[in-house]
Amino acid sequence: MKDKHLTLPQASRLFRDGMTIMVGGFMGIGTPPRLVNALLDSGVRDLTLIANDTAFVDTGIGPLIVNGRVKKVIASHIGTNPETGRRMINGEMEVQLVPQGTLIEQIRCGGAGLGGALTPTGVGTVVEEGKQRITLDKVTYLLERPLRADLALIRAHQADALGNLTYQLSARNFNPLLALAADITLVEPDELVAIGDIAPDRVVTPGALVDYIITPEER
Repeated sequence: MKDKHLTLPQASRLFRDGMTIMVGGFMGIGTPPRLVNALLDSGVRDLTLIANDTAFVDTGIGPLIVNGRVKKVIASHIGTNPETGRRMINGEMEVQLVPQGTLIEQIRCGGAGLGGALTPTGVGTVVEEGKQRITLDKVTYLLERPLRADLALIRAHQADALGNLTYQLSARNFNPLLALAADITLVEPDELVAIGDIAPDRVVTPGALVDYIITPEER
């Protein structure tokens, strides 16, 4: 059985300049804080981040924005982090805003190996710029292409040594789908339990989708 446990310094070796990274969380809830700090401490730059939002200046992925590590953000909203807006307006960082349901569907398509999804959301607005319009049964849709990443950083409540994961309440949010849509999935659990302690019907993300686990002893 592959040993999936990594220390934070070992995990930092996975980071490199110019990566595309998906990060779980909703306004910082469900975002893996130690992994974000490790990413910040590693000094990597020119990142493309795919996340629901950029949280606040001091939470979630906000510190990565504030410290100028991000080249591009793909998110559904940025209003809670004024630094994101400032950098976007000044041309210091590219921001691609995507309707929330469309964003998660693009990620789901990326994880499922699909070519994209058709949605009427955004037709006739700036959202459709540069996108293909398709009309079916007299309804016009936009073709939204799938999103994938080099690395997914996710937070779980419990993990066993195989990488089977559970989540706690709203901290679940985007995390399970991100685990499907990246080449490497790195998880920060709140608690590491023995194999068999998580009942099969409680597993949300199966271990086959998880490459590495940050051991809670590192906290």
